[in-house]
Amino acid sequence: MNAVKRYGYLLDMDGVIYRGNDLIPGADRFVQHLINTDTPFLFLTNNSQRTRRDVVTKLSRLGIDVEERHIFTCAMATARFLSAQKQGGTAFVIGEGGLLQALHQNGFSIVDHDPDFVVVGEGRSVNFEMIETAVRMVLNGARLIATNLDPNCPTQAGLRPGCGAIAAMLEVATGQKAFSVGKPSPLMMRAAREELGLSTAETIVIGDTMETDILGGAQMGYRTILVLTGGTRRSDLTRYAYQPDQVLNSIADVAMPARSLATVAASA
Repeated sequence: MNAVKRYGYLLDMDGVIYRGNDLIPGADRFVQHLINTDTPFLFLTNNSQRTRRDVVTKLSRLGIDVEERHIFTCAMATARFLSAQKQGGTAFVIGEGGLLQALHQNGFSIVDHDPDFVVVGEGRSVNFEMIETAVRMVLNGARLIATNLDPNCPTQAGLRPGCGAIAAMLEVATGQKAFSVGKPSPLMMRAAREELGLSTAETIVIGDTMETDILGGAQMGYRTILVLTGGTRRSDLTRYAYQPDQVLNSIADVAMPARSLATVAASA
């Protein structure tokens, strides 16, 4: 029997699988092929608002049926990192359900005074009172953590300030730099690969953003595929010192992966 090389995929979502509430043509077929061939994959998102279940529901409504185990968020990566730093720690959180749930699942308590960490994620509920409270906490010794440093987030109505914008306000006010665990951090990129049980050489990143997906993959030595259905244009590539291994119009143009080793072995 000829061995078939095993690959797995780390897939960005907005700009790769969908734009807003519209499925990108061919994305559903690509994901279904991964499922049919037992090809390992994770959806990687820098959106800390949604829980895994929330993401699964959104994808289901777009015609893509996956399980919670296929979702890996920056909130999960952040919570796991913080738990490794201090088991049973405490956090003051500027963020929403996905981040709160991930912290609770990793043994953290959410507090409103004397926290070990101030953790910043996405959210529409942030107000200036929360910012003032966070500033005082950081100045009193709490460590400043951001789930990601994306300056803005795409919405149906256009861009809105992202986690990076909120973190930047705290950085300027306190003089402390936020530590980020989300894409392109090697912490999240490595944790996602390990979640799939893949080696570096077996890992392929598909994304639409040079500064997050492609940079994160390049720093880890993964193969990278840039699709042009999101925030990057082909003409933008000359501005970057690093380059994707492949540039395609959309995920529909990605060569369908061969059957996985598990599938081949089962049919031999």
